[in-house]
Amino acid sequence: MDKHARIYVAGHRGLVGSAIVRNLEARGYTQVLKRTHAELDLTDAAATEAFFAEHKPEYVFLAAAKVGGIVANNSYPAEFIRDNLVIQANVIHSAWKHGVTRLMFLGSSCIYPKLAPQPMREDCLLTGPLEPTNRPYALAKIAGIEMCWSYNRQYGTKYLAVMPTNLYGPGDNYHPENSHVIPALLRKFHEAKQRGDRKVTIWGTGTPRREFLYSDDMADACVFLMNLPDDRYTSLLGSDESVSGRFEPPLVNVGVGEDVTIKELAELVGKVVGFDGELVFDTTKPDGTPRKLMDVSRLNAMGWVAPTELSAGLAIAYSDFIATQ
Repeated sequence: MDKHARIYVAGHRGLVGSAIVRNLEARGYTQVLKRTHAELDLTDAAATEAFFAEHKPEYVFLAAAKVGGIVANNSYPAEFIRDNLVIQANVIHSAWKHGVTRLMFLGSSCIYPKLAPQPMREDCLLTGPLEPTNRPYALAKIAGIEMCWSYNRQYGTKYLAVMPTNLYGPGDNYHPENSHVIPALLRKFHEAKQRGDRKVTIWGTGTPRREFLYSDDMADACVFLMNLPDDRYTSLLGSDESVSGRFEPPLVNVGVGEDVTIKELAELVGKVVGFDGELVFDTTKPDGTPRKLMDVSRLNAMGWVAPTELSAGLAIAYSDFIATQ
């Protein structure tokens, strides 16, 4: 990407979008296009197309989405599938119509089957049933991958989907009910410490294993991939299965390649926050998928490896949480 290229970051206020903006601006990109939801509602097809027609972005990072943890996914399944389908359809179609050079669609590791072989390779997609608690969100993201793939096949576009593992970092959502596991634990431990509690209750058994990627590392991977030379970038865009006979979606996993149990994570968060009480696990609450570890060999082979250790990232995330209070 030329330093003066017009680059649209959809969802620039979110966890990943804000990190992508920080990364681009730190690298000296001068035309990073940003619009708040109030300025541009991406569920509005006419408004989305008008934006593309006027500003003609050359590159698009599609990080705008409705996201949340288990509680939010269970409580608002209709919104999770509807809003995400509409947003990505509007942006991807407008990008094609107005000649975007490259588009990067950001998804989630929940696209893979609940019991997928570990670590999960990109070709695990569509090989088994999904985790029921976030199936509406996962299906929307799978549709986004298929849409990128279909536009590449039919129109010769260069749209790539990247699937991050569980993300955390500055600008996260710390809502007590609708947040993901790390921000939820940071809040829970912080408030317990403030109250002087000697026990903290954690949902589930503590045995599921999860992989966590620092949001600024995710952003760095996205910009790295978007900047690949044409031949290497094109090699990631998938093949026409009817011609090649191979299932090769335009998909790249982004993660660290190692995981921890929820119990180990809770102990790490407690240490970072400074809570030294007892952990109690509420086994009546759902665990979700037993394990979600990404196979990141495809990305590593391209020359990118996640640099931030979990303990260091958690310390930065906790400082960010404190700053928001």
